Amino acid sequence: MPANHAFDADDAPSTQLHLEIRDAVVRAFATHRPILHHLNADTSWLLQIPRPANAVKHGSRIYFNILIDPWFVGAQSDVARWFSQQWHATRSAVQSVRDVDELARQVEVLAGGLRFGVGGRKSGGHGCEDGVEEETLIDAVAVSHEFTDHCHRETLVEVHPNVPVFATEEAARLISSWTHFRSVIPIPTLPTHADWHDFSLLPLPSWLSITRLTAQKDPLYLHSALLITFSTHPLLPPTPKKRSSLHIHGDAPHPPDPDESAECILYTPHGLPHTALSPIATADPPLRTLAFLHGLHDVSISAAQQLNLGAMNGVLAQRVLRARYWVATHDEVKKGGGLVSWFLR
Repeated sequence: MPANHAFDADDAPSTQLHLEIRDAVVRAFATHRPILHHLNADTSWLLQIPRPANAVKHGSRIYFNILIDPWFVGAQSDVARWFSQQWHATRSAVQSVRDVDELARQVEVLAGGLRFGVGGRKSGGHGCEDGVEEETLIDAVAVSHEFTDHCHRETLVEVHPNVPVFATEEAARLISSWTHFRSVIPIPTLPTHADWHDFSLLPLPSWLSITRLTAQKDPLYLHSALLITFSTHPLLPPTPKKRSSLHIHGDAPHPPDPDESAECILYTPHGLPHTALSPIATADPPLRTLAFLHGLHDVSISAAQQLNLGAMNGVLAQRVLRARYWVATHDEVKKGGGLVSWFLR
């Protein structure tokens, strides 16, 4: 504390703690590493991935923002209300997509990425970047399942229509039927011995991909995962500018650097059997698992149908992944009703 500091009513311990926390947060943001926000007690997330230095203009945004499985308020029901209906037991940290935008804006300001206003996807809203008015800072939405606690229509339609949605096949079909979003892209499945660049589908930048891992003998893909892969770490070798033939448009391919590696985040709300992780283990270029999002609760409808694989499966998967962080997800004990609630255990 400076010697000339003047003590007053603002020097209450709570105020000092607030300032110290803010300073610590600003220092953390200065490292320009990915930020993961848990938006509710269940399985809605905001992932902020720092853009490569050559993709950030002076005064422009630092982070690429991916909104994952948003459901903030209201009920969710699958099949029919009499069959299954649930509500959040804990109030969500955000109450709307607009709140998510504000959260992303505050992070950008603290990280020094925005000097004023809001820079994001064009929609005739407030703020500007390079003189173009913007409204949303959400760059993409990722939906892991068609079930309404992951694919919640009332929340998703709050997202601006210009934002691309990456969704699993059944979820993409459902979301497309709403005719709200201009771009709904089915998420491809990553095979073994694959180059993740080949699955970086437009409109994603070439340094980022969203793919899916699936398990055998799981026809409903209940126990699957989203794999978000990126090559932006300043200590990792640069990503070659290679684009897949899967793209509608793309850069001319370049041979990959054999020494290049990327980071990935594995998101599996119901759990993925550890035997299904070979696409990560055999990826070329190699993948380093930064974060592993897997629940701790073992949830079943009956002895024959397990919904969430729980902590034991997570331990087996972590032994394969060796993720730097294991983050629990989809563990909220929600308020529920309907026929299914009588069989959950």
